[in-house]
Amino acid sequence: MFYLDGSQAVYNTLKQSEINFVVSLPCVNLDKLMKMVEADEDIIHVPVTREEEGFGICAGAFMGGKKPAILMQNSGLGNSVNALASLFELYKLPILMIISHRGTDGEFMSAQIPMGNATPKVLDALQIPYLNPKTPDEALKLIPKAWNIAETNGTPVGILLSIKFW
Repeated sequence: MFYLDGSQAVYNTLKQSEINFVVSLPCVNLDKLMKMVEADEDIIHVPVTREEEGFGICAGAFMGGKKPAILMQNSGLGNSVNALASLFELYKLPILMIISHRGTDGEFMSAQIPMGNATPKVLDALQIPYLNPKTPDEALKLIPKAWNIAETNGTPVGILLSIKFW
């Protein structure tokens, strides 16, 4: 039996969805995926230090003809509310948000739990659709669907990947 790990599944779906511009922020759960993206000559990878900076760069990339995604931890979602609500909502810009959903069942760091609980509520308040694949196989089905929603509707779409996903 072939086992596909979470990072490989997400990377495969980025490729399948023809995502060609990825902004990333440091996260232990996303580290392997970021290395895969960095090594891919067909994807422009831009590491940043702040989420809202990443969203601005992705907006410009989309306007320049790219298909953008951001790899981020959910703790940075709060930093991004204004960029998502004003820039992305106002101009109907698509972006795929691959979010390491810390603070979920199995979290070892108690400081992550409050934002872990708030993450779906923040996305709901912003009216941003999100999917929550539980396994790599489920990610293979849901992430291309998410990009299709983003592109068709001109909206950010979140992919929440809990600790157990990794």
